[in-house]
Amino acid sequence: MPGPKDIDGSASLPTFYGKELRWKREQAGLTQGKLVDGSFYGASHLSEIERGERRMPADLARHVDQVLGTDGFFERRCEDVRRARRRGHADYFERVLEAETSAVTIEEWCPTLIPGLLQTAAYARTVLEAPEPLGVSEDIDLKVNARLARASLFEGDNKSLMYWVVLHESLLRHPIVRQDEMAEQLDHIVELGKSHRIVPQVLPWNAGAHPLMLGTAKIMTFADAPPIVYAEAPYSAATIDDPSLVTLYQRSYDLLRAAALPPRASLAMIEAAAEDHRNGKQPG
Repeated sequence: MPGPKDIDGSASLPTFYGKELRWKREQAGLTQGKLVDGSFYGASHLSEIERGERRMPADLARHVDQVLGTDGFFERRCEDVRRARRRGHADYFERVLEAETSAVTIEEWCPTLIPGLLQTAAYARTVLEAPEPLGVSEDIDLKVNARLARASLFEGDNKSLMYWVVLHESLLRHPIVRQDEMAEQLDHIVELGKSHRIVPQVLPWNAGAHPLMLGTAKIMTFADAPPIVYAEAPYSAATIDDPSLVTLYQRSYDLLRAAALPPRASLAMIEAAAEDHRNGKQPG
C-alpha cells in the first residue's frame, strides 16, 4: 500500500504547520486516530490539518501538544496559521475557505457576478477594485491571488467534487470588463465544463420568478458533516447550518435549476457569447 502523499511545506504556512505536525506524529509512532484519541475530533479532521486544508482548533492543538510533548508549539502557532489561511479574504469568509476544500458538492447561485471560484484574474481584479473608485489599495494583488488560489479545487486528478453553478443570462450579455477579457472569462467557464470539472446552467432572462431572486446562495455538502449554506451581501455574509433553513435553500436551488437551461445548451450559449465578445459584437 502506498504511503501518504507528501506535503509541500514550502507552499504556505498552513502546509508547513501540517507537515511539521505529521513529522512529530510519525516520530512518536502514532496513527492519526491514536493522536486524536481522547479529543472531540476524528482522524479525517487531523488528516486535513496535516495537508494544510483545515485550520487547527485551539482545543485540538492543546491536546496534540500534550500527547506529543511539544511544549505548546502547535497551540502557539495555530492562530498564525489561521490568519495566513484567510489572507486576502474577508474575516467572515474563513469558514467557507475551509469548507470548500472538504465539500463533496458545491451548488452556487450569484445573480449579479460570475462566482469567485470561476473568475479569471482580470474579472476578479475588476470586482475587487469596484469599491475603491478613487484609488486601488496596496493589497489588491494579494486579494486577486487569494481568490484565484481557491480554483485549485478544479486542478489535478481529483474529480470527486461536484460543482454546480447557475448563471443568469445577463452575466453573459453585459460585461463588466473589456470584451476580450469577457471572452477569456467565458472561455474559462466553457473549458471547466467541457473537462467535467463543473456543471454550468444558464437561467434565461425571461425565466420568470424563482425563490432565490433576492440574493446569493452557496450550498455545500460533506461526506462527514451536515450541509451548510453561505449567503453574501456586499460587506457581510452569513453561514447557515440550521437544518430547516438549509433544506429550504436546497429546495429553492432545485427549483432554480429546473428553470434553467440544460447543461449542454447552457455551454453552447456561453461559448457563443464568448465568440461574440471576442469579435467585438454584443451577444444577442
